Amino acid sequence: MAKNTKSDILDAAEVLFSQQGFTQTSMREITATANVNLASVNYHFGSKKNLIQAVLKRYFDILMPEVNVCLEWRKPEVGSKGIKTLLTTLIPPMLKLNQLRGDGTAIFVQLLGRGYNETQGHLRRFIMTDYGHTVRALVSAIQQCLPEVPEEELFWRLHFAMGSFVFSMASSQALTEIAESDFHKHVDIEEVISRLVPFVAHGLAGNPSK
Repeated sequence: MAKNTKSDILDAAEVLFSQQGFTQTSMREITATANVNLASVNYHFGSKKNLIQAVLKRYFDILMPEVNVCLEWRKPEVGSKGIKTLLTTLIPPMLKLNQLRGDGTAIFVQLLGRGYNETQGHLRRFIMTDYGHTVRALVSAIQQCLPEVPEEELFWRLHFAMGSFVFSMASSQALTEIAESDFHKHVDIEEVISRLVPFVAHGLAGNPSK
């Protein structure tokens, strides 16, 4: 079977980026892991920023069409119940990322968290350029559920909600191990997300700051 150099580079970069972060991962480490030379990386991607975006694109190309379908069929409902319903409909699209690799959902959120924590500004531009329609539709759906919440207040709530989601997903393996050790219960990624949804829903729908 012919070697797929581009896929090998993406696979190697994905693992290293999720484990070490974008800033701490060098191109030398990526080429060594993928067993290719730097010229191959430059040929296929041109730059490290483009490689980072390509790694995330594989996930976004699966996730965003599924999110669009969820939003098209969703009926707005006001309040925390509406937010909970909305977020619950997004669980299957998130879990579908496991089709890319066994722990795809957790890896995707780890990558998002890395980009957020390391101030990878180019990622926001990339996401809004390629997937902005879906992002804006999702924010609009949340606003329809919370018409009483001012735009600035909603910005902060979304920021904190994303932080909770990224942290919980990035540490999902540790959470499942603790649950098994302390409560003798096996917990998978779907249950972690399902437990997180009500918490995030109440946080988003709480009373506006006075």
